[in-house]
Amino acid sequence: MRIGAVAERTGVSTKTLRFYEDAGLLPAPGRTSAGYRDYSPEALDRVSFIRTAQAAGLTLAQVRQVLDIRDGGAPPCEHVATLVSARLAEVEARIAELTQMRTRLRELDRRTREVDPADCRSYCSIVES
Repeated sequence: MRIGAVAERTGVSTKTLRFYEDAGLLPAPGRTSAGYRDYSPEALDRVSFIRTAQAAGLTLAQVRQVLDIRDGGAPPCEHVATLVSARLAEVEARIAELTQMRTRLRELDRRTREVDPADCRSYCSIVES
């Protein structure tokens, strides 16, 4: 199957498929006699997995680890469970940071209506007070 067909069926661009290949996420396909990439049907499942794993928050390096484990013949689910737990902890920490930032910004936003800009003598009295 040519690269255009794989791109169309998976919803990724041909440029992305070439990137996945260069990054070691997608094995180099065979070539036709005319030199075109000739992907196997398994490439569709692999690209689908890569996209799903990315959407779940895994980095391409982590996706490559999972694929390497699978390609080595071992089930990768234990490794994936570790990755997911770590990623979830990162996301929860970031949400907590953003929640604190939102509280601070709401407070600053309230101050913008209380402070006279003409009284601003330092860097910014809204932020400093």
